Amino acid sequence: MIAQAPASLAAGAINRLTGATPLARQRLARFAGKTAVFRVGPLPVSLTVQTTGEVLPAMDQAAADLEVRISPFLLPRLAAHDEAAYRDVETTGDVEFAGEVAFLAKHLRWDAEEDLSKVVGDAAANRLVGAARGAAAWGRDASGRLAAGAAEYFTEEDPLIASRVKVEGFVAGVTELRDAVERLDKRIERLEKAS
Repeated sequence: MIAQAPASLAAGAINRLTGATPLARQRLARFAGKTAVFRVGPLPVSLTVQTTGEVLPAMDQAAADLEVRISPFLLPRLAAHDEAAYRDVETTGDVEFAGEVAFLAKHLRWDAEEDLSKVVGDAAANRLVGAARGAAAWGRDASGRLAAGAAEYFTEEDPLIASRVKVEGFVAGVTELRDAVERLDKRIERLEKAS
């Protein structure tokens, strides 16, 4: 019974998302009877698609048609719909089913403000969601500034990494030195022939 709890929670969340988008349920209904196992770290969650397009926790003996492995470290990036994160998700099994699951994961969005408004009211929900969006934007901005600052420090202040301008200058210097050596070599050849 305890092993079913994560699957029940996941099924409830997915059904809530797909319930707000009837087309999503129609798309899933094509895979009725198929079971997907989602492995997030060591935690497996098995879900079976129903004829209505809803999902329910899979029966213990249900064979997996699709296995999806997700590193726990990918979860924040997936939640933020980072396109690069989707490429790091490993899938094995039914390719068409995997494609549909990936499509829905990329395109379904949770309307947090709508759900929160039922609990705390419209104004409070609007403020909470606005604050969360602001915090997320601040986090993205801060990480971008931190990366830019680190890049500048390591290329200008304590040059562990050469900047493109410095590399181009070095290459030009090497080319100039090589040309000068070739000219000197030719002069030496001419002097040897003359003597």
